[in-house]
Amino acid sequence: MFKYFSPHKIFSITSKAPKYVLLLFIVILTIGLTEALILSPEDYKQSHSVRIMYVHVPAAWISLGVFSLITFLSTVGYIFKVRNFFLIAKSLAPSGFVFNIVALVTGSIWGKPTWGTWWVWDARITSMLILALFYLIYLVAWRLYDNNEKIFKITSVISILGIINVPIIKYSVDWWNTLHQPASINILSESSIHISMLYPLLIMTAAFALFSLLIFLMKYNTELIKIKNKGLDRL
Repeated sequence: MFKYFSPHKIFSITSKAPKYVLLLFIVILTIGLTEALILSPEDYKQSHSVRIMYVHVPAAWISLGVFSLITFLSTVGYIFKVRNFFLIAKSLAPSGFVFNIVALVTGSIWGKPTWGTWWVWDARITSMLILALFYLIYLVAWRLYDNNEKIFKITSVISILGIINVPIIKYSVDWWNTLHQPASINILSESSIHISMLYPLLIMTAAFALFSLLIFLMKYNTELIKIKNKGLDRL
């Protein structure tokens, strides 16, 4: 069902990509920061502190998206015995973990002027912290069992257990009374966020996605080099 490629063929393609992704990231980030910090309006209640949103929200989105992708790749990879899917998932995890931490830290910074405290055991904050722990466990598992066939089953189980937390994060503001406001952006219904704030938010999300892709490519290429050095022809 899936076509296998040699590490050499894959590396010949992916090794050239980072420089182009980096260039595009710099361009999009420059536009995003200009929109977010200069052109977008301040909030009538939160004033300029609302600008933290342009880092906090995209970071949270990316961390959730990356973990969802890791779960998909791990599950399909385990069912169909596609080792390369596990390699891709492993290479995605560092960027997802970094953005998860960024979301927690910026959320804490944003919480101080908004809620009057750096941290509360709010449903969404707590569930995001749990996601960070799953990322950490996933990364540690690869460290401990990297040269063991058990790693494919172990990381699949970790990701499947962790994905249960993703919808909890998404709907926590609807299921419980939390300090977080309900979602301002809805795909299936009208969004409450003003267009002047939505555009910078989407541009910054695109910039963060490119940065995540850049980290992934560097990690993935490193893993391919390791495989090449071990003399393995197939993934």
